[in-house]
Amino acid sequence: MPPEFKKPKTTLGDWIISVIIKRLPLIGFIMLIVWAVDSNTDPDKANWAKAELIVKLIIFAAVMIVIAIIGFGVFTNFADEIDWSEFD
Repeated sequence: MPPEFKKPKTTLGDWIISVIIKRLPLIGFIMLIVWAVDSNTDPDKANWAKAELIVKLIIFAAVMIVIAIIGFGVFTNFADEIDWSEFD
C-alpha cells in the first residue's frame, strides 16, 4: 500500500484523550460505540473500543444477575412474613 494511503497511528496524546472521553458517563459509552464501528478509526483503537464494550457488557450482566439474586432473596424473606390469607 502506498504511504499516502496509510492512516497515521494513534499518538499518546490521542490515547490520553480517548481514555478521558471514555470515562465520561454517557458520552464515553456512545464514543466507544462510534470508535468500534467507524471505518475511519485506527484499527488498534477500534479493537480497544470493542474490548471495552465487551467488558462493560460482561460486567453489566454480572451485576444484573447479582441484583436479581439479592432481590429474589429479599422478596422471599418478606413473602414469608406476609399473611397471605388476608388477600383472599
